[in-house]
Amino acid sequence: MTHYRDNRVPGGTFFFTVHLLDRNSTLLTDQFSAFGEAMRQARIRKPFHVDAWVVLPNHAHAIWTLPPGDHDCATRWRAVKIAFSKALNKTCMPGTGDGTIWERHYRAYRVSGDEEYASLIDYVHGNPVRHGFCQHPADWPWSSLHRFVAAGFTAPAQPLALPPWMRTPSQPAQIVYP
Repeated sequence: MTHYRDNRVPGGTFFFTVHLLDRNSTLLTDQFSAFGEAMRQARIRKPFHVDAWVVLPNHAHAIWTLPPGDHDCATRWRAVKIAFSKALNKTCMPGTGDGTIWERHYRAYRVSGDEEYASLIDYVHGNPVRHGFCQHPADWPWSSLHRFVAAGFTAPAQPLALPPWMRTPSQPAQIVYP
């Protein structure tokens, strides 16, 4: 039996990626308001701070900071996924045959410092460009970048940073995209 270890850092900051089962789906952007409402409901039940986020058609990235003494990311993501799925069921949006629309697991990465945090924020905001959905991160409407720009921060510049798990000692922290 496989024993999964959760990265239990009470009050830690984490980078997440969640995917829909159907990689060709556009449900997350088509039903963005339902996804946002699902996130809001989850935050009411079990508070956390959403530092940054981006929603793409079939997956989303988020950076969350949990309250001191709390490390329960799984319950929070479960609540988001359930609330979004229920909202779709109410509007008669079909999922898969059994109603499942989400991949069971999500990717979680604990953010270990300020430099990594800044790099991951840029990664999140640059993801629509990386996937070819727009030419500049500010062109993508479903992103916290707009909140950052309104607060006086600048949009990520080219070249866009790679996340820590994609870097190797021989590979630079940045890669140039056309």
